[in-house]
Amino acid sequence: MSTPKALVIRTAGTNCDLELCRAFTLGGAQVELIHLDRLMANPSQIARFDLIGFPGGFSYGDDIASGRILAMHTREKLLPELLKSAHRGVPMIGVCNGFQVLAQLGLLPGFENGEPCVALTDNDHGRFIDQWVEMTPNPDSNCIWTQGLLEGARSDSVLYPVAHAEGRFVTHDQGVLDQLVLNNQIALRYNEDINGSVENIAGICDPTGRIFGLMPHPERALEWNRHPHWTRLDQDTMSKATPGLNMFIGAIESVVGQSV
Repeated sequence: MSTPKALVIRTAGTNCDLELCRAFTLGGAQVELIHLDRLMANPSQIARFDLIGFPGGFSYGDDIASGRILAMHTREKLLPELLKSAHRGVPMIGVCNGFQVLAQLGLLPGFENGEPCVALTDNDHGRFIDQWVEMTPNPDSNCIWTQGLLEGARSDSVLYPVAHAEGRFVTHDQGVLDQLVLNNQIALRYNEDINGSVENIAGICDPTGRIFGLMPHPERALEWNRHPHWTRLDQDTMSKATPGLNMFIGAIESVVGQSV
């Protein structure tokens, strides 16, 4: 296969789109950053891409609610093409605001009825969080984005930055949560309660493991010198890819592997 092509969708208020582009590039993909308006004018161009990313930020100023307007436009114009991409196995990632969009579209958790049944709402303490947080990948999840995150690591946890005011993960009812647990769709959990998320959920995937949404920002942790304790890290650790970069390397390698 030639170099996989990744699409990053930007619009007014997204502010992590370039970081997400860089993550895909360092992971081994060729990236195009396309404005939502251009995609809505010609949704069929989504079929050109092997991976899709929804970046973080404050799309449309998060008016009404976080990600709501971006999700509305996407549902109206792009959802059929996104569903086609999902059916042909295209990995997708939504980070922070992008996670909120994927949840509102029903692409996550991706149950058969396709209806939204999870949400990211106000942090229980009512404050914006901006800090580095330890979290643990679920070793039983088939999420391609979190496979191999701990390879060569000296801990069962990874450290990612978070920055959100509406990151508390909730489900519509207990049945939805039970199904997420049963299907091992909870791919990433906070090691401690930082925002009131049920089950300390930091990220979930769809049943295929290819569509992934998370509140932390792996694209802000691509180099070890971004790590809050990087001056104390040993050379062996810093000779390996960061957990942030590993997330994109793993997904891109899965695309290449599928085409062989």
